[in-house]
Amino acid sequence: MDTIDMHVHSTASDGTFTPTEVANLALDAGLKAFALTDHDTTNGINEVMSLSLPIEIIPGIELSAGFGKGDIHILGYYINPECKELKEAVKFMVDERIWRNEKMAQNLNEAGIDITVDKLYDGDPDKVLTRAHFAGYLVDNGYVKDKAEAFKKYLGEDTPYYVLRQYLSPEECIELILKAGGFPVLAHPFQYKLSMPDLTALIERLKKAGLYGIEALYSTYTRMEEDLAKSLAHRYNLKITGGSDFHGTNKPDISIGSGTGNLSIPYELLAPFKEDLKLS
Repeated sequence: MDTIDMHVHSTASDGTFTPTEVANLALDAGLKAFALTDHDTTNGINEVMSLSLPIEIIPGIELSAGFGKGDIHILGYYINPECKELKEAVKFMVDERIWRNEKMAQNLNEAGIDITVDKLYDGDPDKVLTRAHFAGYLVDNGYVKDKAEAFKKYLGEDTPYYVLRQYLSPEECIELILKAGGFPVLAHPFQYKLSMPDLTALIERLKKAGLYGIEALYSTYTRMEEDLAKSLAHRYNLKITGGSDFHGTNKPDISIGSGTGNLSIPYELLAPFKEDLKLS
């Protein structure tokens, strides 16, 4: 069976491999296609789309949308990275992240941690800094033993150092992806720890806004969760997608294409996307 991976990150956001390296890893893994879906940025797309490799590459993005006290993620596939509205929104998101990162670094400094945003950029000012970069720094410099402790002690939403940033709404994220000619998909729905009534209410809300699909195949899903996601997709007439959420060494247990070892995403899932692209 030909397989794909529709959820992959690079150094353009919080992955540890460049877009070119990611493409070669996907090729080495025997994938027929993969999507580059960096957080709130299209910076890696031109690089990866310019490669001449025997693998299909899908230009994508993973947008963060405000929801409750936190956020949810909306994946966008087959987007036009030059879309004016999307570029403006991405700039807003990057500016918000910069403000939040500087404030969090200040908070950690006041707690006695020698950290600056410049140190986190590590010579690459174009990458999108996330809390994963903070966690890596704290581990590498001996402040915590692992990233789980970093989030529990310093970076989690219930710590005194956390800073909430301003988000676009889920509807705004979906609208941006649609304006960019893409297909909006709800990423890893079970990561949001919602009750079934709340999750179905969210999906109904997003469906009204133009949601196209649900990520029903994912690295950490149980079989029950996978079946439930497929059932929700069927109930709301949404397409099924799947992805590993590969981040390189930032998520060392997750491999591109195969997740934790039991993930297999069929190439045929791309068929409805391609058919709808022809019709658009």
